[in-house]
Amino acid sequence: MKFIITGTAGFIGNELAIQLLDQGHEVVGIDIVNDYYDTALKEARLKRINGHNNFTEARIDLADRNAIAKLFTSVKPQQVLHLAAQAGVRYSITNPHSYADSNLQGFLNILEGCRNNDVEHLVYASSSSVYGANTKVPFAESDAVDHPVSLYAASKKSNELMAHTYSHLYGLPTTGLRFFTVYGPWGRPDMAYFSFTQKILKGESIPVFNHGKHRRDFTYIDDIVNGVLTVREQIPAPNPDWDARIEDPSQSSAPYRIYNIGNNQPVELMSFIQTLEKHLGKEAEKEYLPKQPGDVFETYADITALNKATGYQPTTNIDDGLRQFVEWYKNFYT
Repeated sequence: MKFIITGTAGFIGNELAIQLLDQGHEVVGIDIVNDYYDTALKEARLKRINGHNNFTEARIDLADRNAIAKLFTSVKPQQVLHLAAQAGVRYSITNPHSYADSNLQGFLNILEGCRNNDVEHLVYASSSSVYGANTKVPFAESDAVDHPVSLYAASKKSNELMAHTYSHLYGLPTTGLRFFTVYGPWGRPDMAYFSFTQKILKGESIPVFNHGKHRRDFTYIDDIVNGVLTVREQIPAPNPDWDARIEDPSQSSAPYRIYNIGNNQPVELMSFIQTLEKHLGKEAEKEYLPKQPGDVFETYADITALNKATGYQPTTNIDDGLRQFVEWYKNFYT
């Protein structure tokens, strides 16, 4: 098959591209390689796939309407896996416009490319952050998500609404995946576990927000990628039994689905840090700080719907996952 994957210089998009290329598929990767974090790491990820005969790099901006339209017309992909976005909760507090450009305008351009080129399935990254101020756990797709607490979360919720509109109006099959705190080798330096590792090895103190009482549903990269690859084969169809009077925002009478994809086992931040310290062989100097604007106390994925639809079940626990990350980190940076 022929795929467009956005974010192929990014963490998840790069791993997805590798898997699909290894399966014999053709991949066109879109990534602007911006400097939100270390571009050297992004370039190193691209080197893993740039020599592959079935990979074509398209270094263009998602917000460039004409460039995206032209690419879709020339490629004519069968499926699109949209992983690119302006990430980060705290970054959205000080740089709001970048989220409108990438996550709203960019997503609209992807939707238009799919609509105008008969794409059979669009799978896109949403986020656990859409659950915002919700306190009922575990988070389920049938829960209302009307109270985001960061612009990043609001942009991801907007993506789900935009996707539903295109599914309803144009019959475009779309599946949104709410990722829960993805970690692992080749990960993002802006994520806590990555920056903690850097600082611990340098002997610098690490900021422990909310005094380490946050709980996160840390999900290993291999479990995420396996889930996405399984979902992309499950092209959604309209649900003829859907009743608008019984609210379930995860599906509708359009070919539209939303799934959580997480580890289903939240871990307290302090326990996470202790596990990281064990694999680094070094104790962290900790600076305890209050909760930050935009942070949520707990994320916890109910993955019942995804398991029922695809058989998805994560297999990597936090101890094994962090061990593999530390091994990669030491090898890559030393």
